Amino acid sequence: MKNILVVTGTRAEYGLLRWVIDGIAKSNLLELQLCATGMHLSPEFGLTFQEIEKDGYQIDSKVEMLLSADTPSAIIKSMGLGLVGFADEFSRLKPDLIVILGDRFEIMCAATAATIARIPIAHLHGGEATEGCIDEAIRHSITKMSHLHFVAAEEYKKRVIQLGENPDRVFCVGGMGVDNILKLDLLSKQELEYDLGFELGNKSMLVTFHPVTLECNTTGEQMRELLNSLSQFTDYKIIFTMPNADTDGREIHQLIERFCLDNNNCRAFTSLGQLRYLSCLKYINLVVGNSSSGLLEVPSFLIPTVNIGDRQKGRLKAVSIIDCKPEKSQITDSIKRAVSSEFKEFCKHAKNPYGNGGASELIIREIEDTELGGIIKKEFYDINFS
Repeated sequence: MKNILVVTGTRAEYGLLRWVIDGIAKSNLLELQLCATGMHLSPEFGLTFQEIEKDGYQIDSKVEMLLSADTPSAIIKSMGLGLVGFADEFSRLKPDLIVILGDRFEIMCAATAATIARIPIAHLHGGEATEGCIDEAIRHSITKMSHLHFVAAEEYKKRVIQLGENPDRVFCVGGMGVDNILKLDLLSKQELEYDLGFELGNKSMLVTFHPVTLECNTTGEQMRELLNSLSQFTDYKIIFTMPNADTDGREIHQLIERFCLDNNNCRAFTSLGQLRYLSCLKYINLVVGNSSSGLLEVPSFLIPTVNIGDRQKGRLKAVSIIDCKPEKSQITDSIKRAVSSEFKEFCKHAKNPYGNGGASELIIREIEDTELGGIIKKEFYDINFS
């Protein structure tokens, strides 16, 4: 049996990892170990480790690391705490492989600690580009520390190979979010509205906006532009999901809370959880903001996404995505275009570039089949440009 330690730090990341975790737990060849860290353990972000336990999974390790601040200095200090915590937990659990997803600073800590501890790493959703975020550099750094790569599209596979990774260790499996859409039994509209305590009505939108972490002092200004635009759509019910633990995220949080107090057509949620979030996508008219979900998952519901600013710049996009600058007039025009009859009809024929599901099964099969002995030492794979 191989001991496979899955590390998760956020609600959204756990949602993507859910069926990999489930597959490892059910495998006759793998032994699941589960580590919760970051936002999962924070009351401010909803103590979402409880959602993992409600799904029936035992959490073997908790690495406390988040400070109660969102300045660059606080994030750096949180990373220091994370390294200390992972050092202890990796020594205690002795995993044969760690599985990590994405590009957040919590996951960078896990990858760094595993590298020093000589533990092989399987990395999911590498090779992607998000030019407006610190995540861009973190993601590619994790790629260089990893040994098995499970990517969401052929373009991303090429990029991981371009970074010097052996093509035999890079597997194009599709996006993880699509598996959730296919596997979860989504709520009916009546069940969802009861659970939310909020009626969606005939017109509704879901809004998620995160800081653009490679920009300085733009967070509040951009969020105000978005809210000024949304204030014009009084005939829409608006659901906000709060931002992650990123630099300047608390400013967004405060602005949303104030906006919801002044507008009774709005409701904000710290964490919807995957079931309620995906159920919302089934019944709303559009998604607005700069979340990766607007690109990775929303197109599968054949509804439009208004993607604001540079946070997701560089990612593959379906034709249902409308890009705009973080300015009131552009956001307003984009929302009006998104809800037009012509564009709604156009979205019905959109194809999600992140595939049609099945990624989790492919990942489990490869982890089961891979001989981990000797995998730590890697040769840089040079591309012949001649």
